[in-house]
Amino acid sequence: MEGHGSELTETALVVSLAVMLGFLFTRMRLPAIIAYIIAGAVLGPTGLRFISKTSEIQSLAEMGVLMLLFLIGMELSIKAFINVLRPAAFVALGQLTAALATTALFGYFLEWPFSQVLVLAFIVAMSSTAVAIKVLDEMGELRTHTGRITIGVMIAQDIAVVPMLIITQSLGGEGAAPWLVVAKVLFAIGLLGFLLFWLGKPGKLRLPFSDLVEDRPDMMALAMMALCFTAAAVSGLAGLSAAYGAFVAGLVIASSTIRSNAIAVTHPIQSVLLFIFFLSVGLLLDLEFIAQNWQVVGLYVAGVILVKTILNVSLIRWNGFSWDVAVPAGLSMAQVGEFSFILAAVGLRYRALELDSYRLALSVIAMSLLISPIWIAVANRFHQTAQRGATDFRQALLEVYPNEIAGINSRAYRAKILTKVALRTVRKRIARKKALSKLQRTETAARLATAGGLSKKSNKKKRKKS
Repeated sequence: MEGHGSELTETALVVSLAVMLGFLFTRMRLPAIIAYIIAGAVLGPTGLRFISKTSEIQSLAEMGVLMLLFLIGMELSIKAFINVLRPAAFVALGQLTAALATTALFGYFLEWPFSQVLVLAFIVAMSSTAVAIKVLDEMGELRTHTGRITIGVMIAQDIAVVPMLIITQSLGGEGAAPWLVVAKVLFAIGLLGFLLFWLGKPGKLRLPFSDLVEDRPDMMALAMMALCFTAAAVSGLAGLSAAYGAFVAGLVIASSTIRSNAIAVTHPIQSVLLFIFFLSVGLLLDLEFIAQNWQVVGLYVAGVILVKTILNVSLIRWNGFSWDVAVPAGLSMAQVGEFSFILAAVGLRYRALELDSYRLALSVIAMSLLISPIWIAVANRFHQTAQRGATDFRQALLEVYPNEIAGINSRAYRAKILTKVALRTVRKRIARKKALSKLQRTETAARLATAGGLSKKSNKKKRKKS
């Protein structure tokens, strides 16, 4: 009992520190999820070791992802998604193709097996819905064309998670027959297509239990959680993955009469579970692995963010959107997403990923989430400056960071003056030393000459006497 109490104390301490760090990051206008990941990594098993057991937290994190998929399904406007379906599907497919190419390149040099290459490609192809929505909201772009195409791509990725999970499960040593995998994927996609078509018709569904929960927020929250996890369990037992069931349940609620009330009561629950999820990502990070393999991790993270940014902007621009839409939308999807965590966990569980590859995947997910907000802010400021007519990098840098560069120039000027004064002082000291040394040499020579003259006179006197 005492040991259990100690574990609860450690967990409570980690949670409280993570929340306080989240408040600090929010005041700095940075996503709080970065604070949660940092807190988990620093206080976790490979950091300061405030907490050592992460299995329970990992289970809660996976529940948080299920709730996130459920909420995404609830908030999905099917008609708005259908309007951007073609470009969204095109961008999502392009992301997956580029991820396969990038991962295959790494796999060739590092001699990874095919299953590992495929699962890691699935992982890096996903983008973070939580980060993208937060960034676009801060930019004021969430309700614009930029927000619509970005959310459309995210929904396309969320739909693609289902066949990815089914394929990942089949890649392990106990995988199903290929024809069964293909059948599951086709069934899942077909069912989603049918639901999108059917639920997209005019009118709202009235669910059998609507009257029981509509005016009772407590019962509404419990009913939504029960529906989410029941659908997830049924889908998982059917071999279609729990995430698929949660998303489908959310789609059904999105087309029902209780949608608005359901979203309102489930948001706080989802926020708590997502906090636990991002904290657990930090807790599961292996800092020793990152330190020992920093070249591979760094190259992979840089390659993923740069390639995804360039590719996203190019694909969105290719679909006829302006640069003002393509750049912020492409930047907001440059990181690796939270559903990649589920793909990595499933890959490890079904032996499609080795332990080191799982650690690499977690490192890339976490590092990309940490770097992404800074990268987005810097790149977007340069884009806005270029739109105002900056013609070269020096001019853009001066316009993007005028205060910082002014401060640097001011400090550089002071440093220049101090350097001149220091050099002048050094030169004077060197000159004085040289003069003193010359004077000492002259005096020494004079003393030697005097001593030599006296010695000659003494010798002459001695010769005369003799």
